[in-house]
Amino acid sequence: MVKDTKFYDILGVSPSAGDNELKKAYRKAALKYHPDKNPSPEAAEKFKEISSAYEVLSDEQKREVYDNYGEEGLSGQGGMGGGMGAEDIFSQFFGGGFGGMGGGGPQRPSRGKDIKHSISCTLEELYKGRVAKLALNKTILCKGCNGLGGKEGKVKKCTACSGTGMRFVTRQMGPMIQRFQTVCETCQGSGDICDAKDRCTVCKGKKTQTERKILQVHIDPGMKDGRRIVFSGEGDQEPGITPGDVVFVVDEKPHDKFTRKGDDLFYEAEVDLLTALAGGEIAFKHVSGDYIKVTIIPGEVIAPGATKVIENQGMPIYRQGGHGHLFVKFTVKFPENNFADEEKLKQLESILPARTKVTIPKGSEVDEVDLVDIDPYKHQSSGRRDAYDSDDEEGGQGAPNVQCASQ
Repeated sequence: MVKDTKFYDILGVSPSAGDNELKKAYRKAALKYHPDKNPSPEAAEKFKEISSAYEVLSDEQKREVYDNYGEEGLSGQGGMGGGMGAEDIFSQFFGGGFGGMGGGGPQRPSRGKDIKHSISCTLEELYKGRVAKLALNKTILCKGCNGLGGKEGKVKKCTACSGTGMRFVTRQMGPMIQRFQTVCETCQGSGDICDAKDRCTVCKGKKTQTERKILQVHIDPGMKDGRRIVFSGEGDQEPGITPGDVVFVVDEKPHDKFTRKGDDLFYEAEVDLLTALAGGEIAFKHVSGDYIKVTIIPGEVIAPGATKVIENQGMPIYRQGGHGHLFVKFTVKFPENNFADEEKLKQLESILPARTKVTIPKGSEVDEVDLVDIDPYKHQSSGRRDAYDSDDEEGGQGAPNVQCASQ
């Protein structure tokens, strides 16, 4: 004998019913009273009772406790209301037993989406750091109703969707049952129902409003491209949802003089031939705003393409102190043609290292040729092809025209 037959009576089965009989009874009763088929409040309550009864009786352990001690014995077993909800049971039952519906009940996200913005920074700003004030239009809970949408006590949970804002529509096609999710028409997806006269006059029942907020974004010295600056919980607000974050991503602008690689800087400096050979000074403006002055020691020859390093003049190392290095690549500017007369050239010849002597094996034939400036049209292969094509079109000295005669 069982202590209480209430759950069996709800499903319309005897206490000795087996698993298959319970399933058939639940399927029949659930389809009859499901809110999608019977939208009345009484049917919604009946559907919850049916689902709760089946949740207990379909679990072997809970059924044994219920048979011996009744509903009171289930308080420590997580029975009534302690397990899955009515929609979850319905979805699991039909999804597993009748194929093609799957999935749980409608679920709202527990956390809002992050809002991402790109913040452009020059190399100078990333060297020194700066504070940027940015205006953000965000959604917040209505201050007039604290996100309720209406007067306190006048907003009721929608019974058609159990406050989820979504409903399942069930269609039966022969032996198969099709089930899909849609926005609840009763509450228009809000999950609540409120009489028009009781709605909040600020948000018109939407529960949220728009607010303009100023955020101070601190760009610290040494930050790199792609660095994320996170404002936790500053995302859009919605009732029952934890706001996401506002994330600013550093976008480093290209510099016209310097190139950055990690914490190091690279600069290309041009020196004249005299400075490259006999020493001198060069100076250029650093990203810090100060000028860098470099002395080239007389006798230290700077070859074209040579790279030197100035230690500790690179970018600040983010949150560690110190700086990277500054690498300087040299290009040498040579003088124009005929920059000196024959007498000065002889003086130069006496100063510079001797010329490399040209050696040609005895008995070799030698062609004396001249060096001329390049004419792009005349000397490049594409120019020559264009010239040949032109000759062909005009019947000039290009390849002879060949005509095909059909017989």
